[in-house]
Amino acid sequence: MGSSKTKTRRIPLLPLRGLLVYPSMVLHLDVGRDKSIRALEKAMLDDQNILLVSQAEVNIENPLEEDIFRIGTIAKVKQMLKLPNGTIRVLAEGIVRAEIQDYVDNEQYYEVIVKELPEQTEQSPQVDALMRSVLSQFENYVSLSKKVTPETYAAVSDIEEAGRLADVITSHLALKIKEKQLILETTDIEKRLEALLDLLNNEREVLEMERQINQRVKKQMEKTQKEYYLREQMKAIQKELGEKEGRLGEVEELRNQLEEVGLPDTVAEKVNKEIDRLEKMPQSSAEGGIIRNYIDWLLALPWHQLTDDDLDIVNAEQILNDDHYGLEKPKERVLEYLAVQKLVKKLKGPILCLVGPPGVGKTSLAKSIAKSLGRKFVRISLGGVRDEAEIRGHRRTYVGAMPGRIMQGMKSAGSKNPVFLLDEIDKMASDFRGDPSSALLEVLDPEQNNTFSDHFIEVPFDLSSVMFVTTANSLQTIPRPLLDRMEILQVPGYTELEKLEIAKRYLFRKQRTDHGLNDDQLTIDDEAISFIIREYTREAGVRNLEQQIAALSRKAAKAFVSDNQLQSIHIDREQVKKWLGQPRFRYGMVDARNQIGAVTGLAWTEVGGDTLVIEVSTMPGSGKLNLTGKLGDVMKESAQAAFSYIRAHADELGVAPDFHEKLDIHIHIPEGAIPKDGPSAGITMATALISALSGRYVSKEVAMTGEITLRGRVLPIGGLKEKSLAAHRAGIKKVLLPFDNTRDLDDIPESIKQEMEFVPVSHLDEVLAHALVAKENEEQ
Repeated sequence: MGSSKTKTRRIPLLPLRGLLVYPSMVLHLDVGRDKSIRALEKAMLDDQNILLVSQAEVNIENPLEEDIFRIGTIAKVKQMLKLPNGTIRVLAEGIVRAEIQDYVDNEQYYEVIVKELPEQTEQSPQVDALMRSVLSQFENYVSLSKKVTPETYAAVSDIEEAGRLADVITSHLALKIKEKQLILETTDIEKRLEALLDLLNNEREVLEMERQINQRVKKQMEKTQKEYYLREQMKAIQKELGEKEGRLGEVEELRNQLEEVGLPDTVAEKVNKEIDRLEKMPQSSAEGGIIRNYIDWLLALPWHQLTDDDLDIVNAEQILNDDHYGLEKPKERVLEYLAVQKLVKKLKGPILCLVGPPGVGKTSLAKSIAKSLGRKFVRISLGGVRDEAEIRGHRRTYVGAMPGRIMQGMKSAGSKNPVFLLDEIDKMASDFRGDPSSALLEVLDPEQNNTFSDHFIEVPFDLSSVMFVTTANSLQTIPRPLLDRMEILQVPGYTELEKLEIAKRYLFRKQRTDHGLNDDQLTIDDEAISFIIREYTREAGVRNLEQQIAALSRKAAKAFVSDNQLQSIHIDREQVKKWLGQPRFRYGMVDARNQIGAVTGLAWTEVGGDTLVIEVSTMPGSGKLNLTGKLGDVMKESAQAAFSYIRAHADELGVAPDFHEKLDIHIHIPEGAIPKDGPSAGITMATALISALSGRYVSKEVAMTGEITLRGRVLPIGGLKEKSLAAHRAGIKKVLLPFDNTRDLDDIPESIKQEMEFVPVSHLDEVLAHALVAKENEEQ
């Protein structure tokens, strides 16, 4: 390129947005900006030439010098047409590349001084080779792209000038402005063709990838459309045949249920997956029924459903008092829970364990708790459960698999926060099928049960809102880890006065109504009820009492049916004896006289407290100690400890020092068929031994309980309230108890404290001082 061809000139400038013009390219463009219109007008006044340069950023309305590229194309304005909206449509033809040397200060329009960059004309073999490569790549591009027609390729392939070929091909590519500007700015033909070749390669790769994606999408769409079409066809066929009960109808019903129920995302995803599996199953497949059962379970569980708690404490207290007499501590605990719930709104459900003898109202108390809270109530019995799957459910791979008792209970409750009663938790067993009590650890742990995992359900379920109530007769058989997770509430049993009130307020009314009698037809007096309590029942609860009252009600019902003239019946003491027969128990079992070697002890059993008489007999012999009455190891050891203490303190106790060489001693506890064990008979056996060996009498009005040591100390025992109730039933006037059990006297009802004397003792000497009486008092 000679210097004579290069010239500088002053020319108006038209900035282009999103558009680029190459030399020898004809195009239409719409001009709307005032400065651009004035530049066009200036060009038309001169030689119709104008510089067309692209803006680097399309969004800039009034570009500055730095916003406009330095190299553009000088074009000739062929035609101008004013459009109705005020813009001007221009037909322009690119002539030659030009580089902006300087901007002329002009406020009306852009004006610049430019230097023309004429095209090279001579071509080398290298350039010819590059032209062929570019044409070949462009052919590939045309075959892949839908935007460029084969006619365009035919027209391009006829171009002989290398520079023009590069410009025309670039103008047909879907490139960014900066990439097109790169070709425009490259004046060297060889470099321009190489740059274009790179661009064509990139574009071809992008187009191939695009085609692959489109094919994949198309296949997927075709498959979906095909499935939809076939499904619709099947629906139509089933509709014609009236077979809506088919698998598809089942699937549609399940999908509708899923939409209505509104499950958590993870559960909904699981259900959707199972419904899809079910849909693909043949109608005859046995697995279809298993999947359907699983889906039904997931849809039936209360994932979100909550009942509103009735947080009215006064109302709750009224309900609890109406339903139960006594039981102050359990009632108070429920009201405390209500109060805290009212303050914090969300509290993890407590796990209460009601422990007490049968018939004291543990199960009915749990029902009343649910009623007072306004919650649903669920009860499952754990008595005899020895299979872990009963709690956690079976895995779905087993035949006949089903969820555990916990999930079954939640389904029947229909809410996420019921009162859930686990009855007889102490009666569970374990064998080769697992340990159900260990499976309960997760259920009854407030820190873990928000993600309880049932083997059948497989999706974690939140049990943290459930109020669990468990019942047990004894704590001894409950594993320690399980016991730690529960709050123990003792329900020890009722006093005679409490039983009388319960019978009057609840039991008699209930049985009378159950047997079809009304208030006027059947009445009973307090003396008759007390007579039944004392001489026809011996229990901590009121179950046997209710059975006796039911027997009276049956007799009364028969009397009314037999005699139509009968208007009313009043049950008194004589009527009780007539209908129930002779009393079964002797009220006030204390002996009529003081005895030698016979002491009344107090024992705790699972069915409440009881009294037991320990008898000691001595006979000539060689010092053998014989124990009978089906005693456990602990009681035998207590007898040995008492025996050793007496030998060590024979002189002080008024016992012959050589008694262990000349006498055989027999200790017997009556009712030999009943197993007996426990430490609380220690001082009782020691007192009976001392009485028998020293010939001193034991007061008939005294009963005792406590463990003894070799030094004669009296150690504390458990179950004082139950033992005190038993002593009261037996007519005992004075109870000797370990000094450390003084704190337990608060639990004993005032009515019993008024009728009995409780004497705390810390040493065997104190026990003997109260229990043994002088020989001259034997006729008392």
